[in-house]
Amino acid sequence: MPQTKYAAGPPATAPFPQPGPLGRLGVWVTDHRRLVTIGWVLLVIGLGVFAPAVEKNLSGAGWQADGSESVAVRELAQEHFAGNASHAIQVVVHSTDGSLQDGAGQQVLTDVIQILRDEPRLDEVIEPMPGVSLSQDGATAVVLAGAGVDTNEMVRVATDLKEELQGLSTDTVQVNPTGSSLLWSDFNEANLEAMLTSEMMSWPVTLAILVLAFGALVAAGLPLVLTLAGLVASAGSLVLINELVPVSIWAMNFAMMFSLALGIDYALFLVARYRAARMGHHSSARAAIAETMDTAGKAVLLSGVTVLVSLSAVMLVPSPSFRSMAGGIMLSVVFVLAATLTLLPLVLVALDQKINKFSLPWVRAGEHRSPVFAAWGERLWRRPMVWGLGSLVVLIVLAAPILGLETAMPSIKVLPEDSSARVGYDQVQDAFGEGAPGMLQVVVDKRDAEAASQILADDEGIETVMPSAPASDGTDYSLIQAVPTVDPSDPDLAASVDRLRADLPDSALVGGAAVENIDLKNQLDTTTPLVIGVVLVLGFLLLLVALQAPLISLLGTLVSLLSTAAAFGVARLVFQDGHGSGFLGFEPQGFLDAWAPVFFFAMIFAIAMDYTVFLLASAKEHWEKSGDPHEAMVGAVAHSGRVIFAAGGVMVAVFFTFALSGPLPPKEMGVILGVAVLLDAFLVRLVLLPVMLRVAGRAAWATPAWLRRVLPNITFSHS
Repeated sequence: MPQTKYAAGPPATAPFPQPGPLGRLGVWVTDHRRLVTIGWVLLVIGLGVFAPAVEKNLSGAGWQADGSESVAVRELAQEHFAGNASHAIQVVVHSTDGSLQDGAGQQVLTDVIQILRDEPRLDEVIEPMPGVSLSQDGATAVVLAGAGVDTNEMVRVATDLKEELQGLSTDTVQVNPTGSSLLWSDFNEANLEAMLTSEMMSWPVTLAILVLAFGALVAAGLPLVLTLAGLVASAGSLVLINELVPVSIWAMNFAMMFSLALGIDYALFLVARYRAARMGHHSSARAAIAETMDTAGKAVLLSGVTVLVSLSAVMLVPSPSFRSMAGGIMLSVVFVLAATLTLLPLVLVALDQKINKFSLPWVRAGEHRSPVFAAWGERLWRRPMVWGLGSLVVLIVLAAPILGLETAMPSIKVLPEDSSARVGYDQVQDAFGEGAPGMLQVVVDKRDAEAASQILADDEGIETVMPSAPASDGTDYSLIQAVPTVDPSDPDLAASVDRLRADLPDSALVGGAAVENIDLKNQLDTTTPLVIGVVLVLGFLLLLVALQAPLISLLGTLVSLLSTAAAFGVARLVFQDGHGSGFLGFEPQGFLDAWAPVFFFAMIFAIAMDYTVFLLASAKEHWEKSGDPHEAMVGAVAHSGRVIFAAGGVMVAVFFTFALSGPLPPKEMGVILGVAVLLDAFLVRLVLLPVMLRVAGRAAWATPAWLRRVLPNITFSHS
C-alpha cells in the first residue's frame, strides 16, 4: 500500500520576476490615478447623496421567523381583522385624577382617537371597551389603532405619531403609545443616539492609537479616510437597496462599527508594508506598491473573503433582520475592501514620503520587523509550553461560565425607563394584569371558535379570554385574544404556547407579539449550530486554500472557538448574572439576548480569522523564503505582531465605547466583541497560535502530495 507523501521542506517557488495579479493591480491603479480618483469621487458623491437618509429610510422591524405560525397569525389578523395584529399601535391613556369617562380625560381620549383616525396608514381604530380595554376603575384605557401597513412601515408610523400623541398629556392625564411598533421605534431612537455617542468617543481614541502605531499623523489618518469613503458608499447603497427589499436599521449600525474596525486593520497592514518597502528597502514607489499588494494585499484580500464567507452563513437564519444585518455588513466590507485594494495604493504612491509627515521623534519609518515583537517571538520559541498552557488556562477559565448561559428574546428592559413604549407597557400591566402586554392571538376557523375559546379558558397559563371576533371582511375566520398569566418575557409563556398549539383545534394558529419572539428564539436555537458549523468549515477551507497546510489551517480555525467561548463566558457573568451592571448602567434581564450567539459568533470569527490570516500569511511568507520553522514563527510575530497589536487595540477601543452608552443590546455587542478581540488578538494570535507553530514545527506546513495537486498554487513571498 503506497504511503502518502508529504512535502517536508518549503515549496519550490521561483522568485517573482514580475508582479503578481494584485501587484499588477496596484501598479495599474497608480498609473491610472486620475481615472481611479474620478471613479471613487463619483462613487462616493453619487451614493453619498443618499447616505443622510439612511436613518430615516431603513426599517426598524423584521425580528421574526419567516414561515412561522406567529407570522401567519399576524398576516391573517392584518388582512381579515381590520389590522388588529401584533404590530398594531396601542395608545395607553392613564388618569391620576379619577375616571377617564368624563372631564379632561374624556377630551384627551377624543383627541387621541381623532389623531389615529386621521393617519391613512392605520386601519380601524377601536375605542376603549369596559372590561376589555378600559380598567375597572376607569383610570386606564387603551385605544387600539389597527395596522394598515407592514411591520417596517408601522415602525415609521409610530415614530411619526408618538410625539404628537404624547403632547396631548396634561397634568393629570398621561398619553403613552406602546406595542411592538412603538418598542422598535423607541429602541431605534435610543440606539441611534448611543451609536452616535459611541462613534464620537471612539474616533479620537482610534486616532490616538493609530498615531502611536504609525508614528506619524498623516499615516494615521489614512485608515480613517479610507473607512469613511467605504462607509459613505455603503450607507447610500443601503438606502437604494431598501427601495427594493426592506433593510434593517441595524444593518447600518453594525456596518458603521464593523467597517471602522476592519478598514483600519486593512489599512494598517498595507501602510506598514509600503513604508517598509519604500523607506526600509529603498525600493522605488512603483516596486514598493507592487510588493505591498503581492504580500499584504493578498493577505487583506483573503481576510476580506473570509469575513464575507463568515457573515454569509448568517443568511441561513430565516429572519429578515438577520439577513439584512449580515447583508449590510457584507456590503460595507466589500466597499472597504475595494477602497483598500484600489484607493489606498493610489494615495500611498501619491503621498509617498509625505506619509511620514508630523512623525514622532523616535519613529523609524522603514522599520517593518519590530525588535520588540521579534524578542517576544524568541521568548515564545524558547518556552512554548509555559506560555501556551498559561494562555490556554486563562481562556478555559473565562469560558467556563458559558455552561450556564441562558438566552431569550429581549424584554421591555432593553428600553430606557422613561420611553413611551415602556411606560405604557407598565401601565397596561398595572391595570390589566401581568400578562396583558403579551396578549395571545388565536386565528381559528369560525366553526372551531367555541371549542378553542373553551380550551383557552381551561388552560392554566391563561388569565382571561376575550370573546371571539368574526372577520371584518366576512371570511370564515374568528379571532380570539387571551391574556396569559405571566409577563411576556417569562420562560413559562413558551410552555403555555406549546401546550395550546397541541390542544387547540387543527385550524387554530397561535400568535401575538410575544409569541413571535418565542418562535424566533426557537428558530435561532435550531439554526445556530448549523451556522457555527458552516462558518468553521468554510473558514478552514479558505485557510487551507491560502496556506496549503492542513494542520495549521485546522489549528488556526479551531483556536477561534476559544476566544469566542471566553467572550460568551464573560457575557454570562455580566448580562445574565449582572456583575458590573451598575458600572455599565443597565438593568439585567437574567439572560443573554437570543440573537447574540449566532450573530456575534459570525462577527467574532470573522475578526479572529482576520488576525489569523495576517499572522499565518506572514509565517508562510517566511517559510517559503527560508524553509525554517524558527524563522517562520519568529519572523511572523516580528513582522505582523505590531500590526495585530495596534489593530486589536483599535478594535477593543471601538467596541468598548459601545458598552458605555445606550440601551442594552449595543452594550452586549460592545462587551462581547470587545472581550473577544482583546483575548483573540493579544492571547490567541500573539501567544497561542505562535506556540502551535513552534510545537508543530515542519509538520505545520506539511501537505500531502495529492492535496498539493488539487489546491491552487498560492504564495505570499514576493522575491
